[in-house]
Amino acid sequence: MGLFSRSKKAKEEKVENKLPWHILSSLEQLNEIKEISKSTPVAIFKHSTRCGISRMVMRQFESSYSLNDSQLKLYYLDLLNYRSLSDEVGFTFQVMHQSPQLIVIKDGVAVAHASHNSIQAQELENFI
Repeated sequence: MGLFSRSKKAKEEKVENKLPWHILSSLEQLNEIKEISKSTPVAIFKHSTRCGISRMVMRQFESSYSLNDSQLKLYYLDLLNYRSLSDEVGFTFQVMHQSPQLIVIKDGVAVAHASHNSIQAQELENFI
């Protein structure tokens, strides 16, 4: 078995974490998020796809996330493709931009936010 065979096998053994992500890609969704958050907490994960730290934090988040879509709506925002939307998220929910960043919304307002290594998926259970 050569190096490439092992690499292929490792990829096959890797189980991809299937989180209930909702893609945040339009300004209109911010009003939807406010409405949804009146009955179900919402979290927005702002991620920079070119940043190694952001990628590491996201992997850690994904590996420890345990909620389902009925407990919390989880949104993913690609900062590089939607920078103006990211700015609007900060303005709408009064949270200064950071990357990576997790913002928790309840009743239409941000009730918590964290960035970098302070992002802990387990803490989202406190908002259920």
